[in-house]
Amino acid sequence: MTQGATPAGVFDDLAPGYDHGHHEEVARALPALVGPGPADAVADVACGAGAVALQLVRDRPAGAPPVLAVDVSPGMIEAGRARAAALVRTGAIDWLLADAVPLPVVDHSLDVVLCASSLHFLGGRALADWLRAVRPGGRVGFTLPPATHFRPSARFSALLAADVPLPGSAGEADAWAAAYGLTDTVSRVHVLGDRRVVVTSAVTPGGR
Repeated sequence: MTQGATPAGVFDDLAPGYDHGHHEEVARALPALVGPGPADAVADVACGAGAVALQLVRDRPAGAPPVLAVDVSPGMIEAGRARAAALVRTGAIDWLLADAVPLPVVDHSLDVVLCASSLHFLGGRALADWLRAVRPGGRVGFTLPPATHFRPSARFSALLAADVPLPGSAGEADAWAAAYGLTDTVSRVHVLGDRRVVVTSAVTPGGR
């Protein structure tokens, strides 16, 4: 496989002209549904240029732990760092160049995991890993493109995880998340211009 066909290579190529506007809209919708607390330990998984992390830290108090932003693409991490330097306080985001699965965190050390526009590349193993990484009763949020509106290029098609069925409805997204053991699943279909995105919030089992 050539470098350009790997996730890192594909997203490195995209980084200079990344569609920040669309991803910022998704980044507003996802935390709005999940509702992370202002001082929660949060990871932005497969963060790209950090749209979710940047959205979160604008409203977090100075003493809150940094949001962990993890991505496999050096180009995306570089783009995120550059954007953060102009928008948020130093140290508000902990940028980490690493594979998103498994997350490089201690078991049950996170309160919230958020994953925007990436789970269909990571696969179901990501959900299984989030159950390890997030404390019992913590929260998980992710977005998926609906099957009716997703027309990937050949490069993206080659990266898609076979075990992540793109939902045809909010109910299908709920059912798929519940099948992995997540509870209290709530999904919404958001209309973002001529695009659609299914946004899902769920709770990890075992909390009070």
